[in-house]
Amino acid sequence: MLDRLADDVGAHAHGAGLTVAVAESLTGGSLSARLAKAENAGEWFAGGVVGYTNATKYRVLGVPEGPVVTAEAARAMALGVLRITGADAAVAVTGVGGPGEEEGRPAGTVFMCTATRRGTHDFAHVFDGEPDEVVALTIEHALRHLSGALLSD
Repeated sequence: MLDRLADDVGAHAHGAGLTVAVAESLTGGSLSARLAKAENAGEWFAGGVVGYTNATKYRVLGVPEGPVVTAEAARAMALGVLRITGADAAVAVTGVGGPGEEEGRPAGTVFMCTATRRGTHDFAHVFDGEPDEVVALTIEHALRHLSGALLSD
């Protein structure tokens, strides 16, 4: 299913002549890997930034210092990766994969943001499951949100 969703993103982007990028934390590069495998990715996938440590989020993606499991951090990540790559659309994900809590947020708490020329859209999710299940659900929803952003741009 994830490969099909990544192919859908690619078809939307390629068909519209748009490029996409990702900024990811808890998914650790898995979201980028999904998109890079999709058809014609070399024509529409601008790339991604894995900001796994807070310092990388602050320094590279422009996230304001402070908590990073927030909608504000996801928005800064999405806008930061657009700035870095020059892409037309982006999705960013940050959250708590588990098993324990982080920053006072329970495992499964995930914030996402899509960014396009028209603006940003924030999403908050709480996923149940083990860390690998939380990551898979995060990738699925990020791809769905990115596809929606491309269709509405």
